[in-house]
Amino acid sequence: MPGKRWAASALLALSLAAAGAPPAQAAPAPEHPAPAKATVPLEEINTVTEQVAFGLRRPTALAAPDDGTGRLFITEKPGTVRVYHPDTGLEATPIIDITSSVDESGNERGLLGIALSPGFAGDHELYLTYTALPDGAVTLARYDMDDASLVPLLSQEHAENTNHNGGNITFGTDGMLYMSIGDGGGSGDPFDSGQRLDTLLGKILRIDVSRTCGDLPYCVPDDNPFVDVPGARGEIWMYGGRNPWRFSVDRADGSLWIADVGQGRWEEIDHIKPDAQAGANLGWSCYEGLEVFDEAQCRDDVTYTMPIFTYSPYTGGCAVIGGQVYRGRQYADLVGGTYIATDYCSSTVWALRENGSGGYDQAEIGQTPTQVTAFGATPEGELYVVNDLPGGLHRVSFERAKPTCHITYTKQAWGTGMSVDLTITNTGDTPIDGWTLRFPLPQGQTVISDWNTDLTQGGDMVTATNAGHNALIEPGKSVTMGYLVSHTGDTSLPARITLNRDACSVTR
Repeated sequence: MPGKRWAASALLALSLAAAGAPPAQAAPAPEHPAPAKATVPLEEINTVTEQVAFGLRRPTALAAPDDGTGRLFITEKPGTVRVYHPDTGLEATPIIDITSSVDESGNERGLLGIALSPGFAGDHELYLTYTALPDGAVTLARYDMDDASLVPLLSQEHAENTNHNGGNITFGTDGMLYMSIGDGGGSGDPFDSGQRLDTLLGKILRIDVSRTCGDLPYCVPDDNPFVDVPGARGEIWMYGGRNPWRFSVDRADGSLWIADVGQGRWEEIDHIKPDAQAGANLGWSCYEGLEVFDEAQCRDDVTYTMPIFTYSPYTGGCAVIGGQVYRGRQYADLVGGTYIATDYCSSTVWALRENGSGGYDQAEIGQTPTQVTAFGATPEGELYVVNDLPGGLHRVSFERAKPTCHITYTKQAWGTGMSVDLTITNTGDTPIDGWTLRFPLPQGQTVISDWNTDLTQGGDMVTATNAGHNALIEPGKSVTMGYLVSHTGDTSLPARITLNRDACSVTR
């Protein structure tokens, strides 16, 4: 769904964009103010999902009207929108059907995104993104539920490849509509779209759909960064995206969380505060993650916005699925202010939280159902996910779970080398009989040797399995293992670690 390059069943990618003029009025304050941020360590949180609806046809996105009805709107790839209500379940008949306008050929084309008008309760208008017949152009359109009219607003040619269409849309706290579009598909950015400003491919756009300007059925905001740049598209808000299949706005501060699907080495998540968004360059195809991908696309006079989190296919992942910052109340004590995301293939739930020192805590906090394609939140901030195949809707909840393992490190670094000893303590109530640690090494570290373990390194990921003599760890007891690495300057310790797939608490 997210348009992963080698994932056999991946769907959709990134879509079109739009632009606009200054907001007609300031965005109203949220009706559901965010509670305080949680302080529970991420390693003590577990994600739980409950399937609440079956029979969806390759769902791609979801939105919840803030109109008191309690409904969820779920888009399906062929071009329909279904309604789910917690009391009555999934309605059999679509509430919207635009299949006659949608090109769903290929794995990644179809109805891609949905955003409800800020005044939806009164105007009954929403916005849809889809690949349009006859040639798969990525299209943004306004849909009026009163008369079932579909009015295209913006279209981006996308005929050469069927992947990386995008289509994530959402309204920002400034009242503007934001939209993402992929780099044009194929692989390796064949059109060099990411770093070009004369195309909407590989971009996140910002437009005002509440007004019209000249011949445009929308307006380009005067404060968009490239409005006065010759040859540039004024709709562009950010550039350098590969396939930001899913991004979201944190309603508490207006920051953007962007999950950009990688080429094959790195999945990445970017977090960009409002004062750094206009004109931000996400790097592709100069960079993939933190590594240079195509040096010919790199420039000395450009400042690149680097990701705050990356992971490799060696985690079992294949395509990052961006989620949302949890701003609900039911689990605010556990994950308030925490960004939640997953991966289409591994189903790992990633949790990221600002640590107050300019960095981010990170942890694996469970798993979602297979092949999740999108997150959505109710007006109250509670989370749902949809999964591609077999096509279901799942309610997301969180619980506190004491880690059954604790890790302490000691290290000695010199020149281009470093040795690390890890002490593994069983903090649970039952013996651990056989263990496997998994953790990522910082960029530039390569394992040379190890002790008291059978250790292998694949890319950035290390898998360390017990030796014959230390497989058993009784409750309250510990074993020690270690490794020697070469490094290129970064001597930091692993940011996260799991034992038998459960997150361990860590003291560094």
